[in-house]
Amino acid sequence: MLQAIGLTSTHRRDLPPAVDDLTFEARSGCVTALLGAPGSGKTTALRLMLELESGRGVTYFRGNPLHSIAHPAREVGVLLGDVPGHPARTARGQLRLLCAAAGVPVSRADEMLDVVGLAGLGGRRLGTLSLGMDRRLGFASALLGDPQTLILDEPSKGLSPRENSWLSGLLRTHASYGGTVLYTTSDPKEAARLADRVVTLDGGRLVADQDAAAFSRTRLRPRVAVRTPHAARLAAVVAGEARAAQRSVEVVTEEGNLLSVYGSNCAEIGETAFRHGVLVHRLTDEVGDRGPAPAPARGAASAATAGTDGEKRLVPPSAERPGALSRPSPPRPVRPSLIPLSR
Repeated sequence: MLQAIGLTSTHRRDLPPAVDDLTFEARSGCVTALLGAPGSGKTTALRLMLELESGRGVTYFRGNPLHSIAHPAREVGVLLGDVPGHPARTARGQLRLLCAAAGVPVSRADEMLDVVGLAGLGGRRLGTLSLGMDRRLGFASALLGDPQTLILDEPSKGLSPRENSWLSGLLRTHASYGGTVLYTTSDPKEAARLADRVVTLDGGRLVADQDAAAFSRTRLRPRVAVRTPHAARLAAVVAGEARAAQRSVEVVTEEGNLLSVYGSNCAEIGETAFRHGVLVHRLTDEVGDRGPAPAPARGAASAATAGTDGEKRLVPPSAERPGALSRPSPPRPVRPSLIPLSR
């Protein structure tokens, strides 16, 4: 389990802190998404957890702060951005270098290349790797020490659907054997699809901590996406018919010739377009994003209890007692698909 308590970044002149009094937990056996728009403080929060940035607060990994863990690579696997390394170095050489730094056998490098699907590409130089290959190599680096916790910053950014499917399987496998997974994303639909729990940030502050089902129910809503060269005309007739029938239908004009219609379905919109002779190029059901809820007022959080819609209310850091934190979890079962490291 990962517990972040009162994380606050160093104040910037004339600007609020990038992360402000952030408290949440990521449980063992679960995939937790840290969701927020670009600039919401997600990456800064990860850097505070990993003690890579100065600030206040503390993060416990199974009851221990990172600086007190004898072998950090065996407790926390990290992927922040691209894989660092000289472009002329080979993928295998990079992993072997990291093996030496982490104190694990160099044979682990070839094992992890096989796990992430790069077994035949160990001799490729870092500068020649595609984005998908680079991301896979990053996962291999994070898994070298067979860590309990994975912390990943925007791991799916720029990946193809096939690579995203592979990523989802990897994270699910790690969590299913008792591991903890925390990753950041700016896509609410991806968070609802992949995560078990979604922690939402806005302006560096916690605005929601919900299970995936509650998040989908309160943050996402179904819509009909319509692409037509006559978007303004179709919007007018759909809104007019809804008013006449006293139905609650919302029509939102998106970029270009795209409409988003909330409170209706494809059949109704298609029939309306047919009756009025409006040409439609695309008509499909989708899930739309309502946007984050307002941040709670400072000091308004109550003791940790299950609230409505599965939302968790967190104890302020001032009320936390380190001794009250849960004790380290027992050893997790072996993850055969990830080739555990011999201790």
